[in-house]
Order: sequence, then C-alpha cells, then structure tokens
Amino acid sequence: MKFSDVVGQKQVKERLLNTIRSGRVPHAQLFTGPEGSGKLATALAYGQYLNCTARSDGDSCGVCPSCIKYNKLVHPDLHFIFPVTSTREVEDPASRYFIHKWRELLLKQKAYINLHDWYDHSGIDRKQAYINTEDCQEIIRLLNYTSYEGNYKVMVVWMIEKLFHQAAPRLLKILEEPPDSTLFILISEHPELVISTILSRTQEMKFPRVATTDLSSFLKSVHGLSDQQAWNIADQAGGNVREAVLRSSMETAGEPYQEMFERWMRLSYSRNVRKILDFVQEISALGRERQKSLLEYTLEVFRNSFLLHAAGDSVVRLSPSETEFLSKFRKFVHPGNVSHLSQEVQMAIHHVERNANPGILFTDLTLKIGNILHEVSG
Repeated sequence: MKFSDVVGQKQVKERLLNTIRSGRVPHAQLFTGPEGSGKLATALAYGQYLNCTARSDGDSCGVCPSCIKYNKLVHPDLHFIFPVTSTREVEDPASRYFIHKWRELLLKQKAYINLHDWYDHSGIDRKQAYINTEDCQEIIRLLNYTSYEGNYKVMVVWMIEKLFHQAAPRLLKILEEPPDSTLFILISEHPELVISTILSRTQEMKFPRVATTDLSSFLKSVHGLSDQQAWNIADQAGGNVREAVLRSSMETAGEPYQEMFERWMRLSYSRNVRKILDFVQEISALGRERQKSLLEYTLEVFRNSFLLHAAGDSVVRLSPSETEFLSKFRKFVHPGNVSHLSQEVQMAIHHVERNANPGILFTDLTLKIGNILHEVSG
C-alpha cells in the first residue's frame, strides 16, 4: 500500500515521512485514533516506503520487488500480531495460524477493518480474543533473525489494547532494546486501555477522523458516486472510511439506509406486528455489520431530528429527501425522549456486536421505539 492509497491524513503522512528524511525513525511507535481513520493502512504504507528500493520523496514506487511483496502482504520482513483465540480449526491460538485469513481480509478491505470484521472473517466472533504469550514469544523469535531483504524488519501489532497482561513482560524488553533496523508499529483505538509500561516505551502518533472533504473526494473517485451522494455519505460516516465504504456499497446496491430507516419508523409507529415481523426478516438477512450500520445511521437521524427540533435547519447538513422526511419526523424527537431512544439503539448495537439473535433483537427494539414515539405524539 502506498501513502497515496491512504485516505486523507496529510499531516500524519508528512510527519512520518519526516522521520525518514531526518534519519530518525523511532523504533517503537503507537498509532492511535478512531475506527476508520487509516491507522493500519498507514502502517503498511510506512513500512512499504521504508523498504522500497526506488522511492520518491513522498511515496514508495509500488513496482519494485519489495513493493510488490508488500502489496500482497507477503514481504519476509513484514510481520503481524493481532488478537486471536481458539476455534474449531485452531486449538492453540497464535497469529501465525490465522495469517492467511488476516491477509485475505486486509486485501479485501484495503486494510480498513475493525475488530468485528476480523472476528467474523476468522471465525472467532463468539469469543474474546487476545494477544497472548505465545505471540509475544513469536515477536522475539522473528525479530532476532537478520532481515531477509529489506532495510527494516517491521512488526505491526494490531489492537495492542488486547494484549494479555501476563504476556506484557515478554514484550517490554524487546521494546526497550530492539534489534537493529527494527520498527514496531503498535495500533490502538483505545490507548487508555493500553498497559502503561507499553505506552511509556512508544512514541504516539495520533490520527484524527478523516476530513469530510477528503472522504467525499475518495468516494467520488474510487466508488463513482455523485458529488451529492459522496458528500452525504462522507458526512454521515463521521470521518470513518470503513463506514463510508459500507454505506457507499449499500447506496450503489439500491439499499440506502434512509429508505430502510423511514419504513422502519413508520412500522414502529403503526404497531402492525405482522408487518413488523416481515420487516425484521429483511433486516436479519442483511448480516451483522449492515445491521450495526443501520443502527448507527438511526442514532445519527435521531441526533439530527433533535437538532432540527431544537435549533432549526441551519445546524445540520441533509439531502433534500432527508429534509422532507425529517421535517415531519422531527416533532417526535425532543429533549424528553431523545436520550431514551438513543439508549435503546445503543444497547441494540451492543447486542448485535455480541451476535444476538437479530429476529428477537429487532422485534423488541421496533416495539420499544413505537411505544416511545406514541408517548411523544400523545
């Protein structure tokens, strides 16, 4: 992956490039930031640039032997550690036993993934996964080897907050005294959960949310959306590239969240159980990630409805179709119930992430939302 493949993050890229230009590459770096901000994609671009044999001042060439291997995630000096647990196929978990699944997912989603994507793809979605002692031993073993062909050995540890506490001491020593030409890139979405002794041994690089303008340009150029479609999706995604791509795929597939949300709210209000059950079957067929995205979109609409109710049209950006719907719907969302509505949806997101039965979950949620809307209208 080249730096040009990473959406936005111009300042972060420039800071990383400056570490190389100055010859002062910190041996242990911690990339922190929200989901979808490009931390993992940037880590891959950084490693590729370090080992490129024909790089320019601002990016790797993409075509030298090193870049070709990086693009396929098979460079012998590029290593990954990530949360794992036992499955039917793997009794003694370690990252090396899941590496083929890992590469598949990263290549498929251009390294814009979250934990639930990984859990689903690897088959460990019903268990808690960790970075364990065996993986820490693997880090030591791999990094004590001489580089095969690159300038740097690059060790990417994804979701370092998932490090099992008893495994931490094995990692600390090599972070303090790494072998020559070794780069650790630790990635975290919740640095407050990272063990303090790990934090103290790394240099943090903070990733902000991707700017709406950058995300909109990406959606237009890569996904072929119109200016308005791209802007709406980028705005709704809140700087999350992964979420924007998912919303874009639903938009182009003819399954926009807006239309589904509107039908859902009307059914909630109607309390027509037979039609609600039919609709819940439709939601159940979406798959867990799209169910979660629909719920996140619902939270956003509740927020916009409340803002429209409280402060008027000038405070939110909406498409004409959204404006038309919310001009009627916003009267149902006000200070007396917006917190209750949001709590119910947030709880549903929590249960979706834990693989709850979608039929039971969405039936219950739909009836609860309907009751809240009727209380407001009355």
